[in-house]
Amino acid sequence: MLKRILLFLFIGCCMCIAQSQEQPDFCKQLQAIKTLVKNEHYKPKPIDDSLSVGVYKLFLEQLDENKRFFTQEDIDTFEKERLQLDDYIINDDCAFIDKYSIILAERIDNAKQIIMSFSKTEFDYSGKDSLHFAPDDTYKYLSNHSQINDYWNKRLRYNILFELIEKDSVFDNISANFKKHEKDLKSKIIQKELCKLEEFQNKKGHLSKFVNEAFLNAYVAFHDPNSSFFNAADKTTYVNSLSNDQLSFGIITSKNDNGDIVIAHITPGSPAFIDGNFETNDVIKSLQANDVILETYCVSNDDILAFTNDDDNTTITFNIKKQDGSLKSIKLTKTKTKIEDNTVTGYLLKDQANVGYISINNFYSDFESLNGLGVANDVAKELYKLQKENIDALILDLRFNGGGSMKEAADLSGMFINRGPLSILKYGNGESFTIRDMNRGSLFMKPIVILINGFSASASEFFAAAMQDYNRAIIVGSPTHGKASAQVILPLDDNEELGFSKLTVEKFYRITGQSHQSVGVIPDIQLPDMYDNFKTQERFSAFALDNDSVEPTLKYYKLKAFPLEKLNAKSRTRLANNTSFDAIKSLNQLIIENYFELDTAYPLTLENVYNNINAYHSQWKAFSNSIDDNASSLMVSNTSSTNEVLSYNTDQKDINESILESIQTDVYISEAYHILLDYLNINTTD
Repeated sequence: MLKRILLFLFIGCCMCIAQSQEQPDFCKQLQAIKTLVKNEHYKPKPIDDSLSVGVYKLFLEQLDENKRFFTQEDIDTFEKERLQLDDYIINDDCAFIDKYSIILAERIDNAKQIIMSFSKTEFDYSGKDSLHFAPDDTYKYLSNHSQINDYWNKRLRYNILFELIEKDSVFDNISANFKKHEKDLKSKIIQKELCKLEEFQNKKGHLSKFVNEAFLNAYVAFHDPNSSFFNAADKTTYVNSLSNDQLSFGIITSKNDNGDIVIAHITPGSPAFIDGNFETNDVIKSLQANDVILETYCVSNDDILAFTNDDDNTTITFNIKKQDGSLKSIKLTKTKTKIEDNTVTGYLLKDQANVGYISINNFYSDFESLNGLGVANDVAKELYKLQKENIDALILDLRFNGGGSMKEAADLSGMFINRGPLSILKYGNGESFTIRDMNRGSLFMKPIVILINGFSASASEFFAAAMQDYNRAIIVGSPTHGKASAQVILPLDDNEELGFSKLTVEKFYRITGQSHQSVGVIPDIQLPDMYDNFKTQERFSAFALDNDSVEPTLKYYKLKAFPLEKLNAKSRTRLANNTSFDAIKSLNQLIIENYFELDTAYPLTLENVYNNINAYHSQWKAFSNSIDDNASSLMVSNTSSTNEVLSYNTDQKDINESILESIQTDVYISEAYHILLDYLNINTTD
C-alpha cells in the first residue's frame, strides 16, 4: 500500500545494446493504466467510442507526427478499428498493437532504402520540380511509392542547398563552386538522414517499445494534456528536473553536426569534474552499466539521457575519444550534484531607484523529504542579501518558468503576504480544500513587479494569481499558459515494473473562486511578446480541461489597489517610443508568417532557395539587432555577498558577467524597472 502513496505533488508543463532488459508486458501495462486512471484521475472519461476516436488520433500523431512514413493505404487499414480500440481495452485484447509496430518498421526501412538509392542518383536543381510549403494542419498522408520517393528526393535536395547556404552566405561563391560542394555534401546529408531514421527505429531501445509506450501515453493524454505515461528512466529524468540536488555524473551531452554524442558541459564539483579526465567536446563512443552496452552511433541525445538517468545505472563506464584521437575508458559513480539551473541569485538594478531582481526558472524542491527546502528557501536567502543593499522594490521574473512544486509556490506566496488563503483545491470527488499561509507577517513589504509570459505555467500561475488577487504585486508581461491542475506520479504496479503515470488528480482555483485554467493569468500591464499568437497555451491543446469556478471558502483582505490606469498610460507612452518593442512585434509577425502560416511554392533551384532563406535571415537579423541594441540606463551589479563568493570561484566569473549583461540589455526587465519607478514616484507625490 505504501507504494501507492503519491511520490510527490507538483504542478507543471543505430543503437546497439549487447544485453537489453526484457520489455514490460504491454497488456499488463494497458490494464494497469486503465485501472489507475479510473481510480485516480481528476475526471476519468468512460471507455467508449469517444475515447477510441480520441486515443486513435493522439496515437497516430505520436507515431508519425509529420505524416512522412505511413501511406494513405496504411491509414485506411488503421481506420477500420478507429471505433474498436475501446472494445479491445475493455476485453483485454492487446493484439492490435503489433500491426502498428510492424507497419511502421516497414515504412522506416522503405524510407531508408529510398534515401540510400539516391547515392547513385544525380540530383536535379534546374527548377523542374517545385517546393511547396504549407501549414502543418494541411499536411496529408502520401498516397503511393512515387509520392514517397518524391518527398525524400525534394527533402534531401533542399537540405543540401540549405547547408550550402548556411556555410557561405555569398551567393556568387556558392554558385561558382556548386558542383564540387554539392557532391561533397550529398553523402553527408544522406548519411545524416539515415542516422535520424535509425535513431527513430531505436527509440526507447526498440521500436515496438516506443509504439507500446506511445499508445499508453495517448490513452492517458486523452483524459487531459498534462497526464502522461512514464517508463522508469522518464520518471527519473522528470523528478530530477524538479530537484535542486540530484544523483548525477555531472555531464551534459549534446549531438554535434557529425552525429557524435559529445560532452557539452561539466558541472563544477561533480564526479566528472573531480575525475579530471573529461573535457568539453570529448566524444562519447559507448556507455556500459550492469552488463548493458550502449553504442552511441546513430543514437539520440534523449537515449543517452535515459541511460545515464536510469536509477539502476549508478555506475557507468564512459568510453570516450579525446580531441587528440586517444581513447579512454573511465568509470564514474553518481553523487549528489547541485543543479545549476535550479538555483536563484539576486542582482541589483540601479538608476533612479535601487531595485532587486531575482529570476526563478523552476519551482524546484527536495522531494525526498517532507520538509525539503527548495526555491522558496533560496529566494528568502537572496532576498535577505538584497535587503541588506537597501532595495526600494523587487522584480521577480517568472518568464519561461514551467512550474514545479505546489508546496514551494505556497511557501513563496506566504513570504509576501501577512497570512490568509492562497488557493482552493478541488478533487475529483467534488470536495475542496483551501491552501492557506498560516504564518503571520511577511519577509518583504515593498513594491513588487512579477514578470510573466505564455510559458509561465502551473506553480508560476499559482504564485502570480495569489499576488495579483491580494494586490501584492503588479503583474507585467503577457498572459500565462493557463494550466490550473495538479499532477502526481504513481506506479502502475506495486513492484514498479510496469512503469508510472503522471496523472492529473486535482484542479486549483484562485482565492476569488475563479480559475485561470485554459485562460491564463492576465497581466495588469501587458507587453508585446515574440511568442504572441503562437498557440502554445493550454487552451490550444487537445482535451484540455474546461474553465470553471468554485465558491470561495475563506475571506481574504486585499491591500490597497495599484494605480494601474496611470501606470499603464506611462508604460504605453514608453512602448510607443521604444524601437526594441516595435522590433519584437515585427519579429513575432515574421515568425508566424514563415513558420505557422507559410503557404508558398517556388521552383527548386539554388537561387530560389537562397533568396527565400536570405530574405528571412536578413529580416531576422535586422529585427534582432534592434532588440539587442536596447539602450538602457540601468546599472546592473551583484550583491556584496555574491561578489564575495565570486572572489573564491573563478569558474563562475565569466558566467556571472554574461548574466549581468543579459539583464542589462533585457527590454522587459528595463520596462519592469520603470513601472516600479513610476509607482514609487506616484506614491511619493500622492
